[in-house]
Amino acid sequence: MTGVRALALLACLALAACAGAPSAPPPDRRAAGEALPPMKMFSEMTAPQATRPNGQIARDFLDLAFQMESGRPVPLMTRFEQPVTVRVAGPAPANLGPDLAALLRRLRREAGIDIHRTDAEAANITIQVVPRATLQSLVPQAACFVAPRVASWAEYRRVRRSQQVDWTALTRRDRVAIFLPGDVSPQEVRDCLHEELAQALGPLNDLYRLPDSIFNDDNFHTVLTGFDMLILRAYYAPELRNGMTRAQVAARLPAVLARLNPGGQRPAGPPRAPTPRPWIEAIETALGPGTLPSRRLAAAEEAVRIADRAGWVDNRTAFALFALGRMTLPVDGEVALAAFLQAGQIYAANPDTQLQAAHVAMHMAAFSLSTGQSEAALEIANRNLAPAMQAQNAALLATLLMIKAEALEDLGRASEAQAVRLDSLGWARYGFGPDSEVRGRLREIAALSPKGRT
Repeated sequence: MTGVRALALLACLALAACAGAPSAPPPDRRAAGEALPPMKMFSEMTAPQATRPNGQIARDFLDLAFQMESGRPVPLMTRFEQPVTVRVAGPAPANLGPDLAALLRRLRREAGIDIHRTDAEAANITIQVVPRATLQSLVPQAACFVAPRVASWAEYRRVRRSQQVDWTALTRRDRVAIFLPGDVSPQEVRDCLHEELAQALGPLNDLYRLPDSIFNDDNFHTVLTGFDMLILRAYYAPELRNGMTRAQVAARLPAVLARLNPGGQRPAGPPRAPTPRPWIEAIETALGPGTLPSRRLAAAEEAVRIADRAGWVDNRTAFALFALGRMTLPVDGEVALAAFLQAGQIYAANPDTQLQAAHVAMHMAAFSLSTGQSEAALEIANRNLAPAMQAQNAALLATLLMIKAEALEDLGRASEAQAVRLDSLGWARYGFGPDSEVRGRLREIAALSPKGRT
C-alpha cells in the first residue's frame, strides 16, 4: 500500500502558514525545554464485528482476493498452510515487538489463523526492517510493502524484476517478506505491520469503495477492523483451499460467510458501482508525492468531477472532497471549507465512516481555532476523540487533544488546558515519534490560535 498517511495532517500546517509568521507561543503552550511525558500505547483491542450484509461482503471478498491493486487479475487463490510462522530481521525499533505480539494474538483470536513468531530463518513470513531511505530507493512511493518468494532485502534486490516476485504466478504461499522502515514513528511501524501482514496472509487488492477496512488506499483505517478479520477468517476457512478459481470460491463463499457471520444473513442490495481507473489516478496524483501543487489541485478537482458524474454519494465522493479541501486550503480557504463541510456530512451519515468523519472534523476544529471560535473548536474536538481512540490513531488523537488544549487556553481555563496538553504529548510520542516532531506539532497547533499568534 502507498496511501496518503504522510500527508494526513498538513491542513493544520497550512492554516498556521495562512495566519502569518507567528511569534513564539508561551513556553507552557509548546513544552519547550521540558521533558516530555512517557509515550502512551493503546491497550489490546477486539474490533467490533462487521455490520454489512454477507452478500455485499462476498462481493468485496472476491474483488479483494482475485485482483491486484494495478487491476491485473489473480487467477488462483493462494494462502499459507497453517501453522504460519513469522520472524523479524534487521534493527527493529522498540515498539515493534509488543505491537507485533498484540497483532498476532488478534489474528489467532479474531481471524482463527494459527500464527506465531519464531527465530528460525525458515519462517513463512519475514519482517525485514530497513531504513526508510533504503526502502524508497527501490520503491519511492511505498511506505512499506510485501513481496512473495523472498526472505531478505538482498534477495529482493536481486530478483525484484523477475517472475519470482509476481503474485499472479503463485499456486500457494510458502515464503513472503514484508519490508518496513524502522526509522519512522511507532504508529507508522505498527500501521505497516497491520497492512502488510494482512496482505501477506490474505487478499492483495485494495478497494476505495470499502468504508470499514484497512484494504483501502485512503488509509483512514490503519489497524485491522472487524470486516478485515472476517475477510481473513473466511480466507482461511476449511471450505476453501489453494488453487481455487474465482468461480469455485464464489460457489462456496455464501455458506462460509453464513457460518462465520450469521448476523450478516440479510438482503445485500445492488452492488456498488466499480471505481474507475481515472478516479483512482486522479486521487493518487492529488495525494501522492513528487507532484506540483497546481497539478495536485487539478487532480483533486477532477476526482470530484468524476464522482459527481457517476452520481456517487458515498465514501469515495467524500474522500475526493476531502482531498480537494486539503489541496485548496493554502490558496482558497472558502472552497476548502465548503469541501470539508460536504465531506464531513457524507461521512457522518454512515456509521461505518465515523473515523473518516473525525479526520475531517480535525480540520474543522483547526479552522475554528484559527478564527477565534474557541467554543466550536472545543466542541468539535470533544465529539471526535472517541472515534480516534477506538481506531487507535494516536496521531489524530494527539492533534485533537492539542486543539482542545488551545481552545481551553483561549477560554481562560488554563489548568484544564495544561492537563489536556500533557495527555496529548504521551499520544504524540507514539503518533509522531521523535521529541522534536512532537514539540514541532505542539508549536504548530499553538500558532493556530489568535492568542498563540500574538
